[in-house]
Amino acid sequence: MDTASPDSSTPRQNNRRKVAAAAAAASAVEWYDYFIFGIAAALVLGGKFFPSSSPVAEVLSSFATFAVGFLARPIGGIIAGQLGDKRGRKPMLVLALTTMGLATTAIGLLPGYDQIGVAAPIALVTLRVVQGLAVGAQWGGAMLMATEYAPEGKRGLYGSLVQMGVPIGVVTANVAFLLTESITDEASFSSWGWRVPFAIGILVLLLAWYIHTRVEETPEFREAERALAEREREANAGKTPEKGGDSAHSPLRTVLRHHLGTVFLAGGSFAVNTATFYIIITGVLDYTTRDLHMERGSVLMVSLLVSLTQLVLIPGAAAVSDRFGRLPVYTVGAVGIMLWAVPMFMLIDTKSLWLLGLGTFVTSCFLSIMYGPQAALFAELFTAEMRYTGASLGYQIAAVVGGGLAPFMMVLLLEVSGTSMAVSGYIILLSVIALGSIAVLAKRAKARKDSAAPGARPETEAEPA
Repeated sequence: MDTASPDSSTPRQNNRRKVAAAAAAASAVEWYDYFIFGIAAALVLGGKFFPSSSPVAEVLSSFATFAVGFLARPIGGIIAGQLGDKRGRKPMLVLALTTMGLATTAIGLLPGYDQIGVAAPIALVTLRVVQGLAVGAQWGGAMLMATEYAPEGKRGLYGSLVQMGVPIGVVTANVAFLLTESITDEASFSSWGWRVPFAIGILVLLLAWYIHTRVEETPEFREAERALAEREREANAGKTPEKGGDSAHSPLRTVLRHHLGTVFLAGGSFAVNTATFYIIITGVLDYTTRDLHMERGSVLMVSLLVSLTQLVLIPGAAAVSDRFGRLPVYTVGAVGIMLWAVPMFMLIDTKSLWLLGLGTFVTSCFLSIMYGPQAALFAELFTAEMRYTGASLGYQIAAVVGGGLAPFMMVLLLEVSGTSMAVSGYIILLSVIALGSIAVLAKRAKARKDSAAPGARPETEAEPA
């Protein structure tokens, strides 16, 4: 096995590539497992686990269960962040992958309401919570494995490899459902076909084993461990440790006491992205098939093709951010999402597949512009000793406020208002919050740059709280 020495702070290039590839693969399979639930929630889970005389009530119940997974994500991020900042990025990533694989497979085997009654929705919600805990733990581990191994000046590009797991997960999840639908009739798909994509989730355990046995811990975490050991030696020798030296002992306490504002700003900057993303891959799937009566397979194919474009745009935006800065690129994406929110739904409402594709494609472009630099941006807001905790909290707060509630809010807004423009208004409101958060982060960055000596700030220095 060709890896860097445990004491090396400059890992070999081939080891960097191996770790980056493993982190990207971990993100992709984790998101596949997570997204197949969203697709199933839009298509079949309501009738199977929440039977009702009202189709709207069934879908709302199904999307509420979808949202429960998001509520669990910050808890997963807190637990994994605290342990990951103390014990290492790799062990938490392996644990997250294993947990997700087992929970996803169990959902695919779960009997419906007709077989076991009320125990079915209870078990479904419980397994969705477990999925949420796993993905909340996974993102920080995969993101840090990639960015903390990145060569100088390429943190954005390496971080984008993990972000690419999102569209890869969407594409593979859609392919799994399209293939299953193509080999089954309507009755068979409703009976057992929808379970097949969940059963594939067990393969994630093979990747967890590979990372556990073949991938090294990140150099920055090893350096943070050495710094902590030195502070402990100073304390044991009766010396006064450096101010803030207890941060590694309780990363969560340090983040909550001194960097909570940064956490909320990070979450506020990203909520519009995750909300809009889940609206176009899950909410629009339900809206176009149930309300606009468009053909399910065709809509899934459009979603798949649109997601493929992100595989090019995300690393491109990340590379631009390595040269021109994270926040300027981030701002372009947020403004674009806000301006396109109304035209997107005007195109979708035509019931034309081509215009549906155009509307969601342009939205996907702006989402990719934000996704590209996002991992590196969040990593650079916190120092290595608390980075897993701080970055995970910011990301998962955005996931709860944005992604978890977005499909539910979309169905509710459509039912109450009777117009898709209400959903556009929801996206615009989140865009305004994002731009306000970005403005504050930019102001802090400028103040830090003006007060620091030229070249004094390393790439890993945290933002002030």
